Amino acid sequence: MRLVKPKKALGQHFLKDLQIAQRIANTLADYKGTPVLEIGPGMGVLTQFLLEEGHDLKVVELDSESVAYLEQNFPDLKGRIIAQDFLKLDLSQLYPDRFCVIGNYPYNISSQIFFKVLDYKEQIPCCSGMIQKEVAERLASAPGSKAYGIISVLLQAWYDIEYLFTVSEQVFNPPPKVKSAVIRMTRNSRTELGCDEKLFKTVVKTTFNQRRKTLRNSIKPILGKDFPDYHLPIFDKRPEQLSVEQFIELTKLVSRYIIKE
Repeated sequence: MRLVKPKKALGQHFLKDLQIAQRIANTLADYKGTPVLEIGPGMGVLTQFLLEEGHDLKVVELDSESVAYLEQNFPDLKGRIIAQDFLKLDLSQLYPDRFCVIGNYPYNISSQIFFKVLDYKEQIPCCSGMIQKEVAERLASAPGSKAYGIISVLLQAWYDIEYLFTVSEQVFNPPPKVKSAVIRMTRNSRTELGCDEKLFKTVVKTTFNQRRKTLRNSIKPILGKDFPDYHLPIFDKRPEQLSVEQFIELTKLVSRYIIKE
């Protein structure tokens, strides 16, 4: 069967380098007994190594041409190819228990993929794979970095994120205009935030919407101008200076004030 033609509309850039594919597969070496869902397998360059290593694998692929290619070239995947949009899947229907997520993710929806993983954080102990280098830096960056932002805080609240290695543009067909990177997200020991999770997200998003301002100014859409505790030292900081724990404390402070009101 002829090779699949990469489709720009689906953000497809097919990895050609088998050594890199093997290294990505190895990111799940500690999860051999846990089912694995691969997102966007394309022509199966990563899939082949996941199968070789004995993972209990399902793949989700939106592109019908790629699905046909996988069906013809990977008989071991019979009954395990989900020809749907990952972002629309009810993952708890697919997996009643724990499972890992891996992939060479479509760059145009990678952030949406990670936010969906977050929705299933109690079931997903590890999520790894390749994304745009700039997004990888954002996910893994520490407080104080320019790359540190909304997605950094919301994901790091629940996952330890490792930036593993950088990947050149030249190992893809077609080459993307940006460098890529491989990351691994491992579920941390946190079982609850200790604050209202919805309000936590609102506080993080609201303050980062004006990231150059101090919290005293950027949080006014929530607290208004008459909040009595703007003198506290935390409000002298900018959002990028706050750790996850400090955002949790800020959320508790906001919550107490809102309840009083």
